[in-house]
Amino acid sequence: MAESGSPPPERLRVDKWLWAARFFKTRALAAEAVQGGKVHVNGARVKASRPLKPGDRLRIHKGDLLFEIEVLRLAARRGPASVAATLYAEDPASLAAREARREERRLQAAAQPQGGGRPDKKARRQWRRVTGRG
Repeated sequence: MAESGSPPPERLRVDKWLWAARFFKTRALAAEAVQGGKVHVNGARVKASRPLKPGDRLRIHKGDLLFEIEVLRLAARRGPASVAATLYAEDPASLAAREARREERRLQAAAQPQGGGRPDKKARRQWRRVTGRG
């Protein structure tokens, strides 16, 4: 592990970098995603122990989101989000697609009726009157 005063490593495990870059909350989740085929490096499915170097291109599937990024720097330690954002550059098309998906989900949520869940006493009475069961 690199000390705070020493230079960054030349190569680093994929799972460790994904954790340090804050794509996954734990290193175990990062390793699980890599083993599950959710992470591709330079277009190929890899193992969690594969060494990563600056210039590598990653494709990360996380839920229904897709990140296509290029590794700019390596960091063995997990730091603040502002530092983690400097470790990679995201493809503009990937960013635009993710923003479009976020907007689509927002519109779907707005279109759904509010007040879901169990009906209250008044709604149950109205339902009984409409269906003729009471």
